[in-house]
Amino acid sequence: MLKKHIILAWLIILPLSAWSQSAEEKGLEIAKEAERRNTGWDNSKANMLMTLISKSGNTSVRKIRVQSLEVADDGDKSLTIFDEPKDVQGTAFLSFSHAQVPDEQWLYLPALKRVKRISSSNKSGPFMGSEFSFEDLSSFELDKYQYKYIGDEMVDGQNVFVVESTPTYKHSGYTRLVNYIDQKEYRILKTKYYDRKNALLKTLTNTNYKQFLDKFWRAYKMTMENHLKGTSTILEWSDYEFKTGVDERDFNKNALKRIR
Repeated sequence: MLKKHIILAWLIILPLSAWSQSAEEKGLEIAKEAERRNTGWDNSKANMLMTLISKSGNTSVRKIRVQSLEVADDGDKSLTIFDEPKDVQGTAFLSFSHAQVPDEQWLYLPALKRVKRISSSNKSGPFMGSEFSFEDLSSFELDKYQYKYIGDEMVDGQNVFVVESTPTYKHSGYTRLVNYIDQKEYRILKTKYYDRKNALLKTLTNTNYKQFLDKFWRAYKMTMENHLKGTSTILEWSDYEFKTGVDERDFNKNALKRIR
């Protein structure tokens, strides 16, 4: 009878152990759910104020328009247009994100009257003097990273998953990212970026989230702090619109010079 009880106990325990997740499996599961919850928005438009803050506290503000297009089975497309101040007016940035192949990005500089393609090996460079790199402006694509669940924490009174993301694509400026994802809505509240020497380089904090179409969350304030330089950049979003009618024709690198 004792042996029978031992056998039954093992039959109960073994399936549980077989279903237990590794840290990598759980990290991937969390990332998949975050992606699932942000799929289906189609297209959007928004305005943005970009504030550059120097180490001494001096500020420079830029007015920007952004439109984005969700692409089935691939990364998103985005177009960023600078309206003010005059020294950057007319500058336009076009980005085609991809999951499996290198992103494609172009920058139109009105002073030079030419379109410059951003090299895939130079994505870690700063975007228009900000603390955001060209790499940071690419849309999130699941296959760009390997994931590892680190644990649970509290951030601003919210329970979060802590997930480490290791870039799988070439020429990344980071060894890893650590994301703090709220457990209720799967929004990224904070991301820590580690440079190629695995030192903490930057921290992005996302706040003032608002929901659209009863499903999609967007942070109205994004603060990127550079710990090595003591500088920061704040993005403040407004006037979000979804399903605006923009399509592939609105994301044409050959038309960048004519964008107003």
